[in-house]
Amino acid sequence: MSEQGRVLLVEDEELNRVLVRAILARAPDPDVRGAALAEAATLADARQALAHDRVDVVLLDLNLPDGNGLSLASELATAQRVERPEVVALTASVLPQERAAAMAAGCDGFLDKPYAAADLVRVIGTHLRRHRTDQP
Repeated sequence: MSEQGRVLLVEDEELNRVLVRAILARAPDPDVRGAALAEAATLADARQALAHDRVDVVLLDLNLPDGNGLSLASELATAQRVERPEVVALTASVLPQERAAAMAAGCDGFLDKPYAAADLVRVIGTHLRRHRTDQP
């Protein structure tokens, strides 16, 4: 990847944010290890980050203190943005209808919690590269 990727982690649990930071810092995939990581603990913080910074991939917890992450996924799917980030839903719910709702809301991927570090790295790497090749 010629340019550093940018990942926004939208996660209200501090321990989960620490875990993602550690996984990215040690990722064997150089695109993932080199990605800049921004963090938001609420939907409001995520919206502000997205309004001010270029983001390639959003890792989106669905259960946040100020609402359902699917509302943000839907906003991003319908927004008139030059570069729409890839959105990966993160949730402890593994019900098929939850996955279907995430994809219908505009998510590009889905990762069940708890996830293995290798799965998180694979998903981020895939979406970083896909975002780069899909953009003008």
